[in-house]
Amino acid sequence: MAESNIDCPQLTDNNNDKINNIDENDKNNLLISLTNLLILQNTHNNCNNNFTNQFEELIMLNTGTQNSINNEGHEISNYPSFLNNVPIMNTKNNNELSLVQNKQIPFVFQIPKRPDHGTQGREIDLKANFFKIKIPYINIVWYYVEIFPENCPRKVNRQVMETLISTHPNIFGNLKIVYDGKKNMYSKEILSIGGDMIEFEVNIGVNPNEERLFTVTIIYQNTISLQLLDDVFNGLLSNVPSECIKALDIILRHLPSIEYTPVGRSFFSPPDNLIIERINYRPESAKLGGGREVWFGFHQSVRPSELRMMLNIDVSATAFYSKVSVLHFLCQVLEIPIPEPREKLSLSDAQRVKFCREIKGLKIEVTHLGQMRRKYRICNVTRRSAYSQTFPLDNGNGKSTECTVARYFSDKYNIKLRYPFLPCLQVGQENRHIYLPIEVCKIVLGQRCNKKLNDSQTSIMIKATARNAPDRESEITSLVRRANMIDDEWAKEFGISINDEMTEVKGRILPPPKLMYSRDTKSTVIPFQGVWDMRNKQFHTSFEVKTWAMACFAEQLHVRENDLREFTVHLRRISTDAGMPLIGNPCFCKYVGGVSQVEPMFQYLKTTYPTLQLIIVILPGKTPIYAEVKRVGDTILGIATQCIQAKNVIKTTSQNLSNLCLKINVKLGGVNTILLPSVRPPIFNEPVIFLGADITHPPAGDPKKPSIAAVVGSMDAHPSRYAATVRVQSTRQEIITDLAFMVRELLVQFYKSTHFKPTKIVLYRNGVTENNFLNVLQYELRAIREACMSLERGYQPGITFIVVQKRHHTRFFVCNKDERVGKAQNIPPGTIVDSGVTHPTEFDFYLCSHAGIQGTSRPSHYHVLWDDNKLNSDELQILTYQLCHTYVRCTRTISIPAPAYYAYLVAFRARYHLVDRERDSGEGSQPSETSEDTTMSNLTRAIRVHPNASKVMYFA
Repeated sequence: MAESNIDCPQLTDNNNDKINNIDENDKNNLLISLTNLLILQNTHNNCNNNFTNQFEELIMLNTGTQNSINNEGHEISNYPSFLNNVPIMNTKNNNELSLVQNKQIPFVFQIPKRPDHGTQGREIDLKANFFKIKIPYINIVWYYVEIFPENCPRKVNRQVMETLISTHPNIFGNLKIVYDGKKNMYSKEILSIGGDMIEFEVNIGVNPNEERLFTVTIIYQNTISLQLLDDVFNGLLSNVPSECIKALDIILRHLPSIEYTPVGRSFFSPPDNLIIERINYRPESAKLGGGREVWFGFHQSVRPSELRMMLNIDVSATAFYSKVSVLHFLCQVLEIPIPEPREKLSLSDAQRVKFCREIKGLKIEVTHLGQMRRKYRICNVTRRSAYSQTFPLDNGNGKSTECTVARYFSDKYNIKLRYPFLPCLQVGQENRHIYLPIEVCKIVLGQRCNKKLNDSQTSIMIKATARNAPDRESEITSLVRRANMIDDEWAKEFGISINDEMTEVKGRILPPPKLMYSRDTKSTVIPFQGVWDMRNKQFHTSFEVKTWAMACFAEQLHVRENDLREFTVHLRRISTDAGMPLIGNPCFCKYVGGVSQVEPMFQYLKTTYPTLQLIIVILPGKTPIYAEVKRVGDTILGIATQCIQAKNVIKTTSQNLSNLCLKINVKLGGVNTILLPSVRPPIFNEPVIFLGADITHPPAGDPKKPSIAAVVGSMDAHPSRYAATVRVQSTRQEIITDLAFMVRELLVQFYKSTHFKPTKIVLYRNGVTENNFLNVLQYELRAIREACMSLERGYQPGITFIVVQKRHHTRFFVCNKDERVGKAQNIPPGTIVDSGVTHPTEFDFYLCSHAGIQGTSRPSHYHVLWDDNKLNSDELQILTYQLCHTYVRCTRTISIPAPAYYAYLVAFRARYHLVDRERDSGEGSQPSETSEDTTMSNLTRAIRVHPNASKVMYFA
């Protein structure tokens, strides 16, 4: 390819001077134009070295020609002309930041505007938990606040600012100042600080006998005009100004931040002092066990809508640590009775480790100093008891002697410890050797539990928080009044008021698609309220299972031989009815020992039975055996495995067995059901690949484990079959760093599977927060484009990039009682809302595609970040709803499109593949860059599935 002749201007100092002399809008447009030219030149220059015409090679190998013809007779190498200004990333070094991340160029890709509103479906009247905000279009003065010492809790910072304001009436007067507890302060008038900055010294009492000095610097930042919001609603401004949203949010959060315990965007109160009015509530029902309890509260956030600003309010619940003595906490965690005083109770190593894991990082207050309730943070639990744990005690003459904690408390405080054989709590910094007996410590109130709940606690939490839709609606409405939102004096200071009625919106109920089963009979079914029945129907595509094995890891006393025989008979009958017959009895059926037996047994089976297609594994319950089965089956040997709980073998049902067959069929390469071609949207008229992408992060408080990114892609025209690719990456990173390679793999697999190049790509991206939309778009859209161009020069399929969000607090309630569905009286499956409470300018909508089983249904929120394919609202909404019907593991619609859910499953499965390796990846000192790269490389190899598994949906 000849060198590019594009004359690309350089951004010299002279150019920058010219840029600075024009207005902001023209400056933005010029910067983007110059950037696009730079990028375009970069693209042309890199073509010579980086492009490998792999598609052309594949086409010539398979067809002997350079162009393929699709079913409509179109030559599919001729594509529409799409955006060319795409920089080539250096994919050899995934740690290298993109241009946007380095802030060398402005955002090139801008989020598209809403093309229209949908019209398909039957109308339904709804209420949304959005409350209208009345705003005067005034100016608000924004100040930046610095408090030293830094990194104090918000509660302490608020106390500092409250003291400062009350002691300086000459500056603050009668103004009601709003403060977020960190860096931002707002006033309705400019303060008399004699310039842009002023510094204060503030003394506050942290304890009755102790004061602490703080230095506070207040710096004028900006004057914010709320008139800009009116300009947005009147179409004069395209982007919602974030500084206005931020100011309103902080103003409306000021009062609840003072009165309640804030966590993120939510506010909570203890179980004995509820904010919300809960029906049939009993405080004891909030106890979760293990020193944890449920706190109820509410979420609130300021949201722009099509007509005005709204306040989104929802009831919320989360786990907190109970305010109990550390002794009681220990007994609850270890599930042991409270010991009698002087009892020689000590902890085993296992008990101490469990207790330490739970209490480490928590704040405690001491009870042996009278009114001085000094607080500490726990850094460790000692191996030795208070009776034997020593520390260097200063004698006052410059020398020290070793003294036990028990003796110190006896001599210093005249306290004879009641439990001297329990370990001590080490508090503060580990090198300071501050030890406290457990019995003089108490858990500080208001500490949220960030650790994962166990199964029992999760069950109690769900039971305590699940509310049917009418009850939730009632609780939210009463909450607005009980939380003083109407009489908020800080909001009134700025002339802001909240309507106490939920917003009424128009929704539509989309019709469900027809689903087609057996290719021979072409039998169809229409889902009703998100559910359908496949009885008397057979899978669309299936195979005979001629060689299969069964391994039972449950004890023979629990699962008897007769149970296995009956289970086998029923499974064969159901599988035959579904068109996927399991032929004969299993070639191998034995009871097996623990985890260590999995790999040798699987190796034996593969060697002894070369045509083995499936291993059914019976598990005694939640056990490490599951992870090992999947690791060996998926990554080592490439054998399809299907696990089932022993309780479902002993007492089996046709429904359970039918669901089992759904999974087995796709793991063997079959197709359960497809969308009836005649009902699919027009986007299916050309070759299209559907991608799903997700990142799963390790649990909070576990910084050593990596995050896992997964991408799946459809491999047929239905779309029913999917291939997967997965990577490990740096923990908590929100961008899929290796996306270019991952998409490239899937595009090649799509071509090998269909002999077509996709002319359109539709990506459903899971788990992106709104403040990351632009960053994710800049990097990941470029990565997809790079993946395409690395395969063939000029290959630019149209890309539609949609973010799917489940973690939000939008809820809809049906106005007409007769239209409510299910026990929980929810909105019907297929309910869609794309007006009233959606974004004022951008392309987003809410879709509740599933039938709520318990509690109030949560719709999924879809936000289009890019759309080359120019889909209108109806086409995208119907497509999305139909993809929610193609999930292979059940005969129900799911809450998000199948590709997005599959990406989650792939990432979750990869976590099992890493069970032992993650533990090794973060030990020791901070690794060097080389060792970290090596570790990540090892982890990536560990999650790479066997070639046999990669050809089927092993993750189903």
